[in-house]
Order: sequence, then structure tokens, then C-alpha cells
Amino acid sequence: MQMASITPEVSLAQAPFFDDVAEGPRGVRAHWVESADGTRLRVALWPVGAKGTVLLFPGRTEYCEKYGRVAADLAAAGYGMAAFDWRGQGLADRPRHRRDMGHVVSFDEYREDVAAFRAALEEMQVPKPWFLIGHSMGGAIGLRAIHDGLPVRAAAFTGPMWGIQMRPLLKAVSGVVLGLSGPLGFGKSFAMTTGPYAPMSFDDNPLTTDRDQFDYMARQMDRHPELTLGGPSNRWVHAALRECAALMAMRAPDLPAVTLVGGREKIVTSCAARRRMATWPRGRFVEIAGAEHEVLMESPMRRAETLETIIALFDSEAA
Repeated sequence: MQMASITPEVSLAQAPFFDDVAEGPRGVRAHWVESADGTRLRVALWPVGAKGTVLLFPGRTEYCEKYGRVAADLAAAGYGMAAFDWRGQGLADRPRHRRDMGHVVSFDEYREDVAAFRAALEEMQVPKPWFLIGHSMGGAIGLRAIHDGLPVRAAAFTGPMWGIQMRPLLKAVSGVVLGLSGPLGFGKSFAMTTGPYAPMSFDDNPLTTDRDQFDYMARQMDRHPELTLGGPSNRWVHAALRECAALMAMRAPDLPAVTLVGGREKIVTSCAARRRMATWPRGRFVEIAGAEHEVLMESPMRRAETLETIIALFDSEAA
């Protein structure tokens, strides 16, 4: 689907932000932003940085407050940060049929979100240069946004969703099953092996090896359950797999970039990230040894390695 070259009208209103759980820099501002199709989204802006602004594209199930600690680290390095609630998660509008289900028909819906956020950032005169951090699903949305002309000077991807890990049997039948989900009327059902939100235990979590970071995320959802999200719909998974394939088939952009993936990654496919970066003209791949999916929310040593790599790239392009 070709995206229409329409700049959405910008209508900003103050939105809530749960500063009690974010642990980020003081002075954050949150605004409602409306996409071209009328979906209400949320953007959070942390204080201005002398070197520019990092656009943080969160992953599936995530929300602005989750990146408060990252905003603090970036502020210490001289960068402001903007984070976003995509449609269907955080405090953005949720699916009408079930608010706890991740659901889109096409990833072009997220492209509409990016267009709305970009227009809002321009309207608010968020300081440039802009840089991108795209995590997991946000890595897929971010790569597409770069192809669409998002004006960032450099990009970092953490555990990007350019391929999704699936069990062999599920992978073998996924194309047929998911392709038929819409016509057969179960496109809005939870995808196989997923369901409503349920808290996970630290011992079984595939996100981080660090107890403090795990508790930080769990505390946010315990105090503000309206931020939680369950599994994706069949239509979302079908759309995600199609977007992954489309992105991998495109030529890598000529933009300074780094991709960081945990050595114990269990959610996205590391091999897809390696293949993508092998053909990226000014890109490189970094494996964070022993880390799980959330390399920005890992043990202090792994987290420091991740942030130092990202900030070094941005600093090299900030001047």
C-alpha cells in the first residue's frame, strides 16, 4: 500500500504522564496527537538536550514511561528524548473489540502514526538534529520510517523485529493459518500461544537478566494497569510477518546505524538483524553477550555497553 503524502493536522492537548514510575528527568511534557484516521496517540517530551533529540520508537506492548531511565541516560549525554505510544498500546486509543489485544490490519497504520508524530514534533519545534532508537516492533516501524524519509541523522536498533522467532510447527503453518484468519473471521482472535495480559515471573522472563530492571517494568504495570497489553491478534501477526519480509527485501538505507541484539535473544531473530546489517553501507551489528531482548534494560555492565555504543554513534554525527 502506498502511503498518501498528506500531512495530518496538528492538534495538541495535554496528556497524562505517570512520572511516579518513569524515574526520568524532571520536566517531561506529554501531549495527545491525532493521526490522519482519527486515532488518538500520545507523545512524551523530556527536556531539551544541547546535542539534539532522540526519537524513541517503543516495541509492542510498550509505553512512554518505560523509557524514563533511558531518557535520564540520554540527558546526561546531552540529548533530549521523545517517546511515543503507538495505536493500541500505552494510553493511545485501543481496539474497540478488545482493548487488551494488540491489533492492526496492516503496518501502514503505524506509518500513519509516524506521520502524525512527525508533524507534532515539527509543530512543537523539537530541537534538531534528530536521532532514532527503535526497539523490537519499533525497529520495524523505525526502519520503514527511514525509508519514508524520517529526517534522522543516525539510527540505533535494539532487538529489532525484522524477523520473529516461532516454533517450527507454528512457522510451517503460519502462512496459511494467518492468511485465512481474516476471511474466516478469527483475525481479531488472540494469536496461537498468546492470550490476555498476565504478569510474568522473573525466572521465566525473556526480557532481561537484571532483577532491578525487571522490577522497574513490573512496578509500572502494577501501579498503572491501564498500561498493560496482552497478546497480538492473528491479523497483527500476519501483518507483522508481511512487514518483516518487505523490509528485508528492501535495500538498506545509506544512513549511519548500529543494531544491538542480546546473545540470549528469544523474541526476534538475530539472524535477520545480522543479514540486514551485513548489507547496510554505514551500519554495524553488535551482540551484547549474555543479554536478553531488552538490551537497554539489562544488567549494569550490558546496559552500559549498549548505551555507550549508541551514544558514540550519535555523538559522531551530532556535530
